[in-house]
Amino acid sequence: MPQKRPSSYQVIEPGQPHPQGWKVPAVNDLRSAIELLKTLPGQYIETDRETDPKDELAGVYRYIGAGGTVMRPTRTGPAMTFNRIKGFPDARVLVGLMASRERVSALLGAPVRELGVQMAQARRNVVPPVVVSADQAPCQEIVHHADDPGFDLRTLLPAPTNTAEDAGPYFCLGLVLGSDPDDRHNVDVTIHRLCVQSRNELSIFFAPGRHIDAFRQKAEAAGNPLPVSINMGLDPAIPIGATFEAPTTAFGFNELCVAGGLRGRPVELVECLSVPQYAIARAEIVIEGEILPNVRVAEDQNTRTGKAMPEFPGYTGEANPALPVIRVKAVTTRTRPILQTLVGPGEEHVSLAGIPTEASIHLECEDALPGLVKNVYAHSAGGGKFLAIVQVAKRNAGDDGMARQAAVIALGVYRELKNVILVDEDVDLFDSDDVLWAMQTRYSGDLDTVFIPGLAGHVLDPSQTPEYDPRVNAKGTTTKTIFDCTVPFKLKPHFVRAQFKEVDPSLWAPELFPKST
Repeated sequence: MPQKRPSSYQVIEPGQPHPQGWKVPAVNDLRSAIELLKTLPGQYIETDRETDPKDELAGVYRYIGAGGTVMRPTRTGPAMTFNRIKGFPDARVLVGLMASRERVSALLGAPVRELGVQMAQARRNVVPPVVVSADQAPCQEIVHHADDPGFDLRTLLPAPTNTAEDAGPYFCLGLVLGSDPDDRHNVDVTIHRLCVQSRNELSIFFAPGRHIDAFRQKAEAAGNPLPVSINMGLDPAIPIGATFEAPTTAFGFNELCVAGGLRGRPVELVECLSVPQYAIARAEIVIEGEILPNVRVAEDQNTRTGKAMPEFPGYTGEANPALPVIRVKAVTTRTRPILQTLVGPGEEHVSLAGIPTEASIHLECEDALPGLVKNVYAHSAGGGKFLAIVQVAKRNAGDDGMARQAAVIALGVYRELKNVILVDEDVDLFDSDDVLWAMQTRYSGDLDTVFIPGLAGHVLDPSQTPEYDPRVNAKGTTTKTIFDCTVPFKLKPHFVRAQFKEVDPSLWAPELFPKST
């Protein structure tokens, strides 16, 4: 399908080797991803114990492997499939597929510390999606029409509730695919908060600036519904590639091209059966529907809890009083489908949001300041969105200022970013203790802190409100901060860390340092 893109970006043909030579695994859907994880010790488990999708499933995984900003105790652990879901004999639920960088590395093929670089390369070397026929689309093996007697989303799909105060059951990893009402080939895909409201209706929450919401507003202004597909249970390259933000993926850019770049082959789409839209052909579950014009519902209309669901900053969001409505027209699935979900504040959100954040910052800094920024980590403490650790290698005295310029670029390229910590190349940016060490020994608060007040941030941060900060006029406005924990270039000889002898530790402790094959 046609793809609008900047002419400076190269399109590679499907099957062409990746520029960096990463060993991309033969994964093209969720089931092949699971089969890969089964071969890796400690990365995947299943349970046949019956589990209630209401509160219990998320409660279990909070202990097993949610990690992230989930209230302690938690841990980063294996992905987990629940094979027996109470009330849903034909369904399974998978949680935590990408809830560790090690697992994302195995699923995408780049080393743990190069995942952001891999994402950046995939953004530069895109492969547009292709459309296949229905007989090549496993997502349509089973079809449920919404106008059939007995159709009910609430009994058909085991959408979990994460906590007892959730507004209702949520689809937490539903990739919504929509297009410009005047140009079907201008496609956008994004993950949104989807609450089941009735037998055939979902509410959808749009954070400010989402492209599908711009499509919805355009259709609504004309009095028309916006046809969409909600795709669940996917090749992990698809949802992680879809979580880039503008300006890295500008309006009119189809993020499915990034997934194609990650895999070196196109994502396959198929025509929906009930609406004029595409679906992802190898999805486990597809919900086809329309966002209705001029219809709004309270997110918690069925429960009146006043709450929505746990969000990535670690708090339960407030229920929105007026959200757009998706009227479901059909649901198509694979045989015995796997519903994929996540625990909102967990490490899986960090991977999905954070690795594209790292790539966005890396891309823009390399273009503006070649060779200065060595690596970027979107830290778990910020849910992959609020906190970035930026590692720089200063080459001259002028780079003292350029390092701070890189932080400004990071804040500009990813508007939801709140804090940036700059560190030198001898600091392990993935080790929080090492980063805090740099802050204690290479940072003085009144010299090395830069405040930039009054900038757009994220509406889900509870400190970004007029109640918290009377200086701001609206939610999602904050002061952004740069913490420069780097050594001034002229003083670098005085800040050399203790140098130890380089040895091969596996000779002494092979059980701790296994040789890679």
